[in-house]
Amino acid sequence: MRKNKNESLFRRLSPQAWMALGFISCILTGTCLLLLPISSSGTRELGVVDMLFMATSATCVTGLSVIEVAKDLSFFGQLVVLVMIQLGGLGITTLGTFLLVLVGRRLSIQNEFVLMDAYGVGEVQGVRSLLRWSFSFTLLFEGIGAALLTWRYLVIAQAHGAVMPLNEAIYYAIFHSVSAFCNAGFSLHPDSLVRFQNDPFYLPIIDVLIVLGGLGFLVLYNLVTIKWWRRDLRARGRIALHTKIVVMATAGLLVFGSAMIGLYEWNNTLSGMPLLQKINCAIFHGITPRTAGFNALPMVEISEGARYLTGMLMLIGGSPGSAAGGMKTTTLVVLGMTILAMCRGRSETVIFSRTVTQAIVREAIVICLLTLLVIVVAYGVLLSTESPLPLGAPEKLLFETISATATVGLSIDYTSNLSVWGRCVIIVCMYLGRLGPIVIAMLIGKDFVKQRIRYPQEEIVVG
Repeated sequence: MRKNKNESLFRRLSPQAWMALGFISCILTGTCLLLLPISSSGTRELGVVDMLFMATSATCVTGLSVIEVAKDLSFFGQLVVLVMIQLGGLGITTLGTFLLVLVGRRLSIQNEFVLMDAYGVGEVQGVRSLLRWSFSFTLLFEGIGAALLTWRYLVIAQAHGAVMPLNEAIYYAIFHSVSAFCNAGFSLHPDSLVRFQNDPFYLPIIDVLIVLGGLGFLVLYNLVTIKWWRRDLRARGRIALHTKIVVMATAGLLVFGSAMIGLYEWNNTLSGMPLLQKINCAIFHGITPRTAGFNALPMVEISEGARYLTGMLMLIGGSPGSAAGGMKTTTLVVLGMTILAMCRGRSETVIFSRTVTQAIVREAIVICLLTLLVIVVAYGVLLSTESPLPLGAPEKLLFETISATATVGLSIDYTSNLSVWGRCVIIVCMYLGRLGPIVIAMLIGKDFVKQRIRYPQEEIVVG
């Protein structure tokens, strides 16, 4: 009887609940593995909260860290972090379902709904194909990135008159390739990627991996499956509205962010650099806030304007169905076009000659408001847990809160200064930010049902 009740309970769990439980399971498993003596290098004592923080940051592909990964963790501990990054990037449910498909088992309706939520797929048809493509994309891009980074590590070491063992170069390359494609931002270097700011190839390789990982598998799937060589438009296939919005928004934010970072930092952290190096670093810092978390410029030295811009870019984040966090580019575009339509006196939101449904507009508004609500509440709690605060700390706390909620990982060197309660707050922010505000809303609320009773309408004054 008890077994039947448990089975009935599991069947009643929503896809969003399965996603939440999947990430919690991975976080707790990772925490236990990191607490093992074999995971520590012995340089310092690692507490439970510290390892919970690291496991959450890795699984939620955030990149915030209260320890030095290369110094405080052993090789085994670093591998645990790397595996959690990969699982978090692909998605626990996605990887598990892929294994079922690989061995020929039927894809359940429950798993199909989980994948639809993860990738933003509106139709079940083609989910298996999308799943195989997503895993192939990950292995392909991470593999190419690792090969190119291995080459750079060997060349850079040789240029400095040192000899880097091939196996060490491969390991460092794989770690940073996976971290970049999954938009995690974890680095084995204590200064993140500052040491590579004068290398003309290293940062661009990371740039490409971050952008590809932040586009989302649905966009990559759509672009790759189009038969561009066909003249017949019906046989060629079409670029979905979602793909158009993601590509245009990503390109626009990349250009805008890079240009503004260049303007803010031209005579500050970029001062004294050759022109090409300035452009290289400006482009990198226009990309990494959405939501990779690497930095090639010292974050404590960037100007106030650059910090503000970085915070806004972190808040926007990447695109749906990707490893990136934030509100997502599509949410920003839908909200912007809805405001534009209202200013023009139009009742419908139109993008690229396509009408966006009211349900999508409503979701975009909810996502935006819930994201801001999490940040405001978490920041208020941090102001209490970290009191009394030294001069300049409130600004750093706000930056930390946005970075955690958007699962970015950039920090103004303040993460390790957080108290135990402050770290717990950041852990919650990273978890909620990874799942997404709309998933949380569906978890705490009921599924949308068609109302049988409609109440009388009455006007109220807003604004």
